[in-house]
Amino acid sequence: MDECDQGFKLLEEGAEFALSAGQSGFRLRNKAEGMCADLQDADAERFRADYDEIKIRSPDWTPDQVLAQLWDQGGYSWLAREEGEAP
Repeated sequence: MDECDQGFKLLEEGAEFALSAGQSGFRLRNKAEGMCADLQDADAERFRADYDEIKIRSPDWTPDQVLAQLWDQGGYSWLAREEGEAP
């Protein structure tokens, strides 16, 4: 886990992506690109629903497959910032 994830509990991790949860919501990291999306409030609720749907629909997918789907097709990359940047 990267130091930018302090205060978050790691939920799932692959070679390219990681998902953590904290009191304020979720953090979806694209480790390959050095980007992360902090998802709070309505974004966190939508993310949780999308995440649960993919996990049910594709239970055999790896963490990287699930999180890449959310990052790319779910549109969460639009909420991302470079790691180390202030939110």
